[in-house]
Amino acid sequence: EEAGTVEEVYEPFLIKEGFLKRTPRGREATELAYRHLGLAPHDGGETGRLF
Repeated sequence: EEAGTVEEVYEPFLIKEGFLKRTPRGREATELAYRHLGLAPHDGGETGRLF
């Protein structure tokens, strides 16, 4: 997908559903997103940023 589509369509949906949050450091997956994917929640360190 193009970056504009991701930011205008997918990002608002993921934020609304609680899977993504915007922080001063960038966008981060939430604990809910990790659980949904069957992964252990991340500690929020440097590698927790999405883009």
